[in-house]
Amino acid sequence: MPRKGKFGTVDITVLGEKLKVGDKAPDFKADKMDLTPYSFYEEEGEKIKILSVVPSLDTDVCELQTKMFQKANEFFSENVIVVTVSNDLPFAQQRFKNVKKTDKIKFVSDYNQRDFSNKYGTLIEELKLLNRSVFVIDKDNTIKYVQYLEQNTDLPEYEEAIRIAKELDK
Repeated sequence: MPRKGKFGTVDITVLGEKLKVGDKAPDFKADKMDLTPYSFYEEEGEKIKILSVVPSLDTDVCELQTKMFQKANEFFSENVIVVTVSNDLPFAQQRFKNVKKTDKIKFVSDYNQRDFSNKYGTLIEELKLLNRSVFVIDKDNTIKYVQYLEQNTDLPEYEEAIRIAKELDK
């Protein structure tokens, strides 16, 4: 069922159903920065996963969100992975990663298949960008934290997501 939201002052429609805590995180396909296929379950296995979903890395809020998870990742064990998902082209993701030195985060693009946005309920109908959201998923692929933002220019509660990921990593 479509939901209403905001992108700054613009009204938007977000497609798909919201996932909730306790749901099984759907497997999804996307594209890596080298244009090879990405498979969520296959690649991330039994890790604790933070999915940081941003509309576009070329905006200040998305950059800040990504940097906050990059900084937090320094305190995680190798059992925790942060994956930034956007509809940016893989080339743009690679440029961002190189320029902003975000080497502790994995980037995948949903621009081509839109498998992630369909399964996680994040596609902004009017802009074909992803609605800002965060998911923390345990090693058994159960969602332990989820936040969908109604205003895409707001930052998520990344501190809460980080706290939950640390708890799961004990």
